[in-house]
Amino acid sequence: MIYIGEFFYTNNQQAAEEQDRRHGEFNLIVEADHNEQAITLFRERIFEFREGSDFFEGDCSIFFIRLLEFENFPRTKALMLNYKSTAGDPLMPFIGCTIPSDQSDSCRIYSWKEKQPEIDGQNENLFLEFKA
Repeated sequence: MIYIGEFFYTNNQQAAEEQDRRHGEFNLIVEADHNEQAITLFRERIFEFREGSDFFEGDCSIFFIRLLEFENFPRTKALMLNYKSTAGDPLMPFIGCTIPSDQSDSCRIYSWKEKQPEIDGQNENLFLEFKA
């Protein structure tokens, strides 16, 4: 199976200046025998990025938002994975749709509240956390 993990993160949260603190999102993709193996491989890769790059510097929290599972990828029609629509300034909530189609738009409302992502008004669970 092919697994795609969607993640939100905060990093450099210990920085005094707001412009030095960061938040964002990323995806990881892997082929694995089952979802537990995929999650383990995602975790290992995030640790590698933490150690070998500047991606997850300082005080950093990573939130596992969604796991998508595919037997194979479409061959005759492109599949939209992540559509994002942001209103106003970057601090505003945004609407995100995963795999929208003519049967379902799969849209949810994403926002940040006190360095914690919320989806449709519900707090998301912490996946990994690093301290500076």
